[in-house]
Amino acid sequence: MIQKEINELRRRLTADGSNIQHIYGCYVNGEKEIISTSDMSLATMSKNDVEKYMELLKKSVAGRCGKNLTDLSFSSQQVIDGAEHKLLMDLRTCECKDKTLRTELFRRIISVLEMPDQSNYLILLAYDSYDVPFKGKDNIKQMDNSSEVFRYILCSICPVKSRKGELGYYTGENEFHLGDSIPVVCPPELGFLFPAFDDRKTNIYDVLFYSKNTSVAQRDLIASLFQTEAPLAPGEQKEAFSDVLASSLQADCSFGVLKSVHNTIARRIEEHKESKDPAPLDLSAEEVGGILRDSGVPEEKVTAFKEKCTEQFGEQAALTPENIIEAKKFQVVTPSVKISVVPEFVHMVKEQMVDGKKCLVIPVDGGIEVNGVAVYDPSGRKSASEATEE
Repeated sequence: MIQKEINELRRRLTADGSNIQHIYGCYVNGEKEIISTSDMSLATMSKNDVEKYMELLKKSVAGRCGKNLTDLSFSSQQVIDGAEHKLLMDLRTCECKDKTLRTELFRRIISVLEMPDQSNYLILLAYDSYDVPFKGKDNIKQMDNSSEVFRYILCSICPVKSRKGELGYYTGENEFHLGDSIPVVCPPELGFLFPAFDDRKTNIYDVLFYSKNTSVAQRDLIASLFQTEAPLAPGEQKEAFSDVLASSLQADCSFGVLKSVHNTIARRIEEHKESKDPAPLDLSAEEVGGILRDSGVPEEKVTAFKEKCTEQFGEQAALTPENIIEAKKFQVVTPSVKISVVPEFVHMVKEQMVDGKKCLVIPVDGGIEVNGVAVYDPSGRKSASEATEE
């Protein structure tokens, strides 16, 4: 799925926008015991309550593609006779009304899920149907014409945490007292949407998986729900890419090469944003190899990099640029100093030998401040904060 398609679904998740009739819940404690289950009819809820529930469901399709949101694919054989795929399809067909099917889904989640701090959590499950408006060549929706009905299920897994006791007003006593803590449902940590909404059409071969934490892949949960291999989490991708660069380039992994790689990839990210291309930006190992070659890396090291990329990320791997570099941050770390440079001025930082020692040299233009205090400059140049204010 692309961001436009995700945003289109998110916009309808309001009290008045969706066709969701029921939201089903399963409240679980830190010992994997079910505390309670619920079948909540939106028709009997207050509008404020409905909006709160919709906000939780909406946040399970939030974030960026390739970062918080990941497309996972089922194999053709799974679609034909896979138990995991059949469970999701059956839930979709019965509009999540079958209690036995809901219990099976909840069981698959509970059996493997470990929440941070072993906190309690609430699983929310809902079914929705969307009459997808037809879009003409002018890309304008024709609300009276539906291209198809997109039927899908949405699941959110939300931590439940006790709010610390706060002062509350007690009418009978006309005083404020410290009240008991109450369990509060927090925004979802995990979730999924099935089937995928690709090219604004139903794709039963894919599921959109959400994870708030981008540093660790939810391998156990993904295996239990979908029996498919989880891709590296964004944080893992960055670490793996760094390891591949260092181990394959070795002596050629210089400051200048790393600076060039960062600048080139950051520029591609910016160009892609400016182009407003809805498709996500990917880089192949071959493309990154070309960047290394243009940065002066010998051909044998470029080949070594591509081979290690294949070992780490798989054949025909597509690297997500925003997961392997921080485009808006260029940081240099030594055992004693950490330097952060605004990306557009990265070119000013140079590696240079001074008195026989390797040093980083940064030209100073516009004055210097130490802990917010301007260092006296006899030339009369403005301090950094003064220059920024202008």
